[in-house]
Amino acid sequence: MKPLLTIFLTLQLGAVMAQKPACVPTGLQCEHLVNPLGLDTPAPRFSWRLDDSRRGARQTAWQLAVGTDSAALAGGKADSWQTAKTATNQGLVTYQGSSLKPFTTYFWRLTVWDKDGKPASSAIARFETGMMQQKNWLGAWISDVNNVDLKPAPYFRKGFTVTKKIRSARAYIAAGGLYELYINGEKTGNHRLDPMYTRFDRRTLYVTYDVTKQLQTGKNAIGVLLGNGWYNHQSTAVWYFHQAPWRARPTFCLDLRITYDDGTTETIASGKDWKTALSPVIFNSIYTAEHYDARLEQPGWNTASFDDATWKNVLLRAAPSTNVVAQAMHPVRNVEAIPARQMRRINDTTVVFDLGRTISGVSQFRVSGPAGTVIRLKHGERVYPTGLVDMSNIDVHYRPTDKSDPFQTDIFILNGKGDEQFMPHFNYKGFQYVEVTSNKPLTLSEKNLTGYFMHSDVPPAGLVSSSSETINKLWWATNNSYLSNLFGYPTDCPQREKNGWTGDAHIAVETGLYGFDGITIYEKWLADHRDEQQPNGVLPSIIPTGGWGYEWGNGPDWTSTITLIPWNVYLFYGDSKILADNYEAMKRYVDRITAISPNGLTTWGLGDWVPVKSKTPVEFTSSVYYFTDASIVAKAAKILGKQADFVAYTALANKIKNAVNAKYYHPETGLYGQGVQTELSVPLHWGIVPDDQKSKVAANLAKRVQADNTHLDVGLLGTKSILNALSENGYADIAYQVASQETYPSWGWWIKNGATTLYENWPIDAKSDISMNHIMFGEIGAWLYKAPGGIKPDPEQPGFRNILLEPHFVKGLNQFEAAHEGPNGLIKSAWSRGSDGITYSVVVPANSGATLTLHLSPGQQLWENGQVVKPLQTTSGNTARYTLQAGSYSFSIR
Repeated sequence: MKPLLTIFLTLQLGAVMAQKPACVPTGLQCEHLVNPLGLDTPAPRFSWRLDDSRRGARQTAWQLAVGTDSAALAGGKADSWQTAKTATNQGLVTYQGSSLKPFTTYFWRLTVWDKDGKPASSAIARFETGMMQQKNWLGAWISDVNNVDLKPAPYFRKGFTVTKKIRSARAYIAAGGLYELYINGEKTGNHRLDPMYTRFDRRTLYVTYDVTKQLQTGKNAIGVLLGNGWYNHQSTAVWYFHQAPWRARPTFCLDLRITYDDGTTETIASGKDWKTALSPVIFNSIYTAEHYDARLEQPGWNTASFDDATWKNVLLRAAPSTNVVAQAMHPVRNVEAIPARQMRRINDTTVVFDLGRTISGVSQFRVSGPAGTVIRLKHGERVYPTGLVDMSNIDVHYRPTDKSDPFQTDIFILNGKGDEQFMPHFNYKGFQYVEVTSNKPLTLSEKNLTGYFMHSDVPPAGLVSSSSETINKLWWATNNSYLSNLFGYPTDCPQREKNGWTGDAHIAVETGLYGFDGITIYEKWLADHRDEQQPNGVLPSIIPTGGWGYEWGNGPDWTSTITLIPWNVYLFYGDSKILADNYEAMKRYVDRITAISPNGLTTWGLGDWVPVKSKTPVEFTSSVYYFTDASIVAKAAKILGKQADFVAYTALANKIKNAVNAKYYHPETGLYGQGVQTELSVPLHWGIVPDDQKSKVAANLAKRVQADNTHLDVGLLGTKSILNALSENGYADIAYQVASQETYPSWGWWIKNGATTLYENWPIDAKSDISMNHIMFGEIGAWLYKAPGGIKPDPEQPGFRNILLEPHFVKGLNQFEAAHEGPNGLIKSAWSRGSDGITYSVVVPANSGATLTLHLSPGQQLWENGQVVKPLQTTSGNTARYTLQAGSYSFSIR
């Protein structure tokens, strides 16, 4: 007999479980963020998913309520928007209620009806509007001087008194440059490098902070430290950012809006009543480093008790642009602390710290020593045989005018007042090693230095694991490089350039979207594209830019970001807003190519960048991307209801396809061009090859790869296509052989030689183009999800409403698992090989379905729970197709 307590607890647990609905709406987001502050959009998007693990779980209807009173909303009353019960399974809805007011908190609640028609309501979520319109700013733009060459960063402060009880307080701050905001001596928030980099003279970002808890009744003080960022770029390099048309001494505008318990409001705004002084940050460059003289510190400068009588008056300035908009995106943060793994002493005044891995970010240095001690912290990705830091692989494009601004080298001057700490405010670097030199001997150990991996803090959305240690390390290294190059916009490398190279970004976009929830970053970056696009449709090769890149490096093979990134974001999220926002820019870009390439072929572009040995004609690859661009515009036109454009751009795409095939395809041999890897894989991957010729071209590609000893012979564009073209056309085993190689040239060659990120060039001893933290060869990360994992979005039902599952059980792997957190929830595809066949596990999230395609051997069948699963369709070659509902599955293939 069971003890009475056990029986009681069992009954209680059963009662609790019985009360919980089988289907609950969860994961509520507004503008793809959780409870965001400071939104400007008049029609925000709401999204959600279902917590329902039952087989066939789906939403049959939904109803949304939005209001300004959370208690009323809980009681069923909404004063802003109340939808009718809507019988669809959509999980993304755009606001259509009454006009949203600025500075207002809105609450929203969702009710869904599950597959059985039973309702369940979500917890109450919220979002808060910001300025909404330019006229709502009260603050003035202020700075300290108008001298762009002045090196020290400026402090600003303002004291004020609060006499009433505070209900809430928000700080809204926009800047030309970078800032750190302090209230009563405490830094506000944990963001780094705010605001994100834009084309400053066309769009300026502001950030909203909840500062309620930082304020106090009585005396208060606001402090702002301004940095240069890309706005006042003083370091000289080949891209001429120091000559950017917007360049000026940093400036900011701030409104601190306080709401009191009695319902009244007060705004403390930036203006002539603020004071300014120079700070201990005696030099700062986003590109090179930061210099800090601790002897110049003014303790308490950002507190109410500080005496600012000797500080100067501020200057009023014009705003950098007339377009000041909310920064609604995942911010940059110090995401991961990485203690130094080792310290090597070179001599009495020089030591080298090793983090054990390559990162983007900063080092934090703690030390005590005599006043005036000058410490240099030189950051690099590799070391010489002597142990000293070697920067010869990353400083090639720097053009210093003197020795006062050493590359990736922070300078820290001690004040001699005990333990001191330095971490740059307005800079980041790419490094594994830090060489610390001082003009006086110091007592140091590994504990004196910590590295911080710093990047846009996008939530993880993917996982890959396998029986191959090399593949696991390669997936991890790919993610490290992707994150190392995400700072409010995708970059190429975090040290030598920090530029938003377009080609690198579109090659890696699927890797990023499988691995991370990055829609907010890409939406912001596509706005940068629109800011940079010339009236004739031309885009620069780096975005944002100070003017460089319109004459070199652009063209369809690079700047197809304007089509490829919106299209991929649409596929992954099922959100057509990014297509609508960029549609006219996409058209202008394609129209520009058409204007200069009337015969359907274009020579505009860079070509297959950094190839192993074989070279592919630029006209061939650029024309294929031109075809892809036109095809995407046609598809976007259809989605957006623009029928005439759909017809016109479909015809254009066909014209380009025919022109490419007429010049480069040899039907008698099944070869494109000379038949090298890029020439065969690019047309297969992007859909240029006629349907009745695909098998012939794919067979030739497989033979070509085998002739190359199943190693890569491609450059940047070929890395996007080679593995996909093989896997999608019957040669997944060969693709895996290429992907898992551990000898040169291959991704695994880097891993076997100690890489923790991806490199810029295949030979690790290359004399140029050898940054050790580049994302441009990062398609390998996406391929792991798509081929051995077999997870793809369905263009007909984007946002993984229908999942295309086509796992490849490749030879050489005994176990593989890929998981992706899509808009509807977790998607999982995992398999293992045993003596009696393949075990295959699948998770299809609620409100989604899946089309499972399996390439079975003769006589093989799919089994579940001891029963044969009958395919929906069987095609030639024993390819079977099945339809799956939401739920968890455990299959065997034997």
